[in-house]
Amino acid sequence: MGAGGAAQPVRVVERTLCRLGGSARGMRAIPEETAIAFSYNRATHAVMMATPVDLEDFAVGFSLTERIIDTPADITALDIVTVEQGIELRMTVSEQCAAALDDRRRHVAGPSGCGLCGLESLEQAMRAPPLVQGTLTVSAPQIAQAMASMPAMQAINQRTHAVHAAAFHDPEAGLLALREDVGRHNALDKLAGALARSGTAAARGLVLLTSRVSIEMVQKAALMGATVVVAVSAPTALAVRTAEAAGITLIAVARADSFEIFTHPGRVIVQES
Repeated sequence: MGAGGAAQPVRVVERTLCRLGGSARGMRAIPEETAIAFSYNRATHAVMMATPVDLEDFAVGFSLTERIIDTPADITALDIVTVEQGIELRMTVSEQCAAALDDRRRHVAGPSGCGLCGLESLEQAMRAPPLVQGTLTVSAPQIAQAMASMPAMQAINQRTHAVHAAAFHDPEAGLLALREDVGRHNALDKLAGALARSGTAAARGLVLLTSRVSIEMVQKAALMGATVVVAVSAPTALAVRTAEAAGITLIAVARADSFEIFTHPGRVIVQES
């Protein structure tokens, strides 16, 4: 897989800070947002607004969680090309994947806050996730430790305080991967790509999110094979129903001293009070 140049993920800009007592000029670091085009066999399939970093992971993860490919090996070539309007992820996929993609005839144009833009039917939006399989069990202290390990690894957010993160924590090995993006779906796609490219099974650890949990986040986690998902914010009702159907243990509203389990609590070892 080849890689071209890419925009910097963080920019420093001038701004005016206003307080009740007056104002002052200064500088602030803010995240970059770039149009990222995904093309397969020379045909553009999707354009997402995203942070231009970890683009190979993004290409692979998006392709996996959108069910365009089954494994990273289905992408036989990947070129990252910077153009005037943004960045193109030019992929060549297997004939089988290309034929299936042609049948779908879908074009997506999604801003960073949207995860289901461009779907042509209610059936596509409400697609049933696969049933995850795994024997992982985790304790309350392990969950707290996993969430506490994230901030130190969020390099872009430390500078900007304006991006989401998705991470993978192995209870034995610790935090193995973390990806950041202005879009929460993009961050999870990048994490999916990172795990797939390294051959790491998502079922062996916890997928951690700094965002709320909506249905598409659960769908992507299920396609990754994740059995435990932990988020700092609350889930939607549909996300809970989807996690229940997929066999995912969904933990949310995670704080330093507490969290809430919404589905499949059997994987979590807690002390009764």
